Amino acid sequence: MRDILIVGAGKIGTVIADLLAGSGDYAVTVADRDPAAVERVGAELAHVQACALDVADADALAAELEGRWAVIDAGPFDIGMRIAAAAVAQRVHYLNLTEDVASTRRVRELARGAHSALIPQCGLAPGFISIVAHDLAARFDELRDVRMRVGALPKYPSNGLKYNLTWSTDGLINEYLNPCEAIVDGVRREMPALEELEHFSLDGDDYEAFNTSGGLGTLCDTLEGRVRNLNYRTVRYRGHRDVMKLLLHDLRLGERRALLKDILESAIPVTMQDVVLVFVTVSGRREGLLMQETFARKLYAAEVNGRLRSAIQLTTASALCAVLDLLAAGRLPQAGFVRQEDVDFCDFVTNRFGRHFLTDSEEVRCAASGVLAGPASGM
Repeated sequence: MRDILIVGAGKIGTVIADLLAGSGDYAVTVADRDPAAVERVGAELAHVQACALDVADADALAAELEGRWAVIDAGPFDIGMRIAAAAVAQRVHYLNLTEDVASTRRVRELARGAHSALIPQCGLAPGFISIVAHDLAARFDELRDVRMRVGALPKYPSNGLKYNLTWSTDGLINEYLNPCEAIVDGVRREMPALEELEHFSLDGDDYEAFNTSGGLGTLCDTLEGRVRNLNYRTVRYRGHRDVMKLLLHDLRLGERRALLKDILESAIPVTMQDVVLVFVTVSGRREGLLMQETFARKLYAAEVNGRLRSAIQLTTASALCAVLDLLAAGRLPQAGFVRQEDVDFCDFVTNRFGRHFLTDSEEVRCAASGVLAGPASGM
């Protein structure tokens, strides 16, 4: 049984803990600096250990990491480097969920010469979306456009934002403010967040999509020089973007992130009744023909281990757990920087955690390729 430390007892960290501990293959401890969060985990998850930890205390962090097989960083993006550096020093595998581009670049630097694997961006977007896009892109002889769209939305929007809080508020604000990587006409560029607005309809609902930061993961590095256009946009109900621009730019709350976070968390309720939309469209040439392939999926909340989990909790947590499982099974590099593109799509969706994303047609394709479904081996 592998010993895992999860830093962060929030919406996603607790579900990761529940999934891993419930598998019977991982001994899980959840750490958080908030005593109330620690108490809540202890009361909710009897099969998980919980402890108070402030990662700013380097000695306490090192003591918690000693003897662990891996640490999962499910905390705010601004504490990640302390955890990653401590993991490298202790030769402990490190995985995180961050959308923060600068943090991922620093993780890459830390990974040089590391004796353990450092795997950032293991969630939904970035994360699973990059695995899908890379798998589709590999089917083309010559790439043209790779377009990635993801949205985590309430099923029943009831406020002016047409949105409910479903994951990290810090992460949400971060991706709405930071520059967005893209490849435009073959040139790598940084685009402003909240721009390049587009509209579309699906199943009778009207949506919009716009630039947000971090969703491409490391795909700009991977596909640069091979693709004409590469971009990522977040999907919301129509009208959301304009309200956020008012708050962030016109009222200048983007310069007062702590205040904006407090406003959002005080006024916008959490919901478990949500839907996650995933769309990836890739075009290019195959055997001389201009072709297009699309991956489209809607995922909903579900009950896991006797508890209702939202769609964004399930997709984000199960994506990270699948990557951890594949690392344990030896299906990923055991040291250094590991990209999401290094994860094989069939390995992922036939894993016991990744099967949440699987369709019957993909199961047939992956079985034909020789990848067997079920838990990762080598536990």
